[in-house]
Amino acid sequence: MTRLSTLASMVRFAGLCGVLVLTACQRPLNPVVPAGQAGYDAVAVDAASSLPERYTLNPGDVIAVRVFDEPNLSVEEIALDNAGIVTLPLIGEVRAVGLSATELAAAIEAAYASNYLRDPRISVIVKQGRTRTIAVEGEVEQPGVFPYAEGQTLLTALALAQSPTDTAKLDEVMIFRTIDGQSTAGRFDLRAIRGGRMPDVALMSGDVVVVGYSSVRGAWQDVLRAVPVFGIFRPI
Repeated sequence: MTRLSTLASMVRFAGLCGVLVLTACQRPLNPVVPAGQAGYDAVAVDAASSLPERYTLNPGDVIAVRVFDEPNLSVEEIALDNAGIVTLPLIGEVRAVGLSATELAAAIEAAYASNYLRDPRISVIVKQGRTRTIAVEGEVEQPGVFPYAEGQTLLTALALAQSPTDTAKLDEVMIFRTIDGQSTAGRFDLRAIRGGRMPDVALMSGDVVVVGYSSVRGAWQDVLRAVPVFGIFRPI
């Protein structure tokens, strides 16, 4: 490499470093989402809400209806239609949407008892229900929608998304949540959680996790990617 080309490479490298310095001096976005303890308070739910929800039936759910000692009336697999209704032998249509399996069984028992059976005993089993999910987006390796499991936390959700990228702003990880129909959000410092200085955050079905972008990290990654091209550093 000639002195001229080396000098040109150094100038270009210095220019990128200058961009990095200017980026570092820029003021942060300063999101309005509460951070620190206020962030934990914003997404907090009471103990009752944190327990697994009672499952209520929805259109498209697949159930089994078993009538004790009446195999001809039992149905091993039937789906709720778009209106949330199932059609059963003898009694016809039964509205199931919004009911738990136990409540639907009681409604079917009442329908059979009114005209057809003496002291019917019914069991309803949910064979296929709606999928509960969480979403992870922003600066993660694999953003997407993932199945929700009881006990899931912010750290396990980020693990599902293959962890934050090199350009992630680790103190700007936000959780958006809907509680009783009201949207709320909190901002969390992933470094503090990983270091044990702040507790991990329990997630709920429907949560959306957004990992922010660090312009400083992004500019530095651009510099690092450019260094081999410049060829400034050579073996002696």
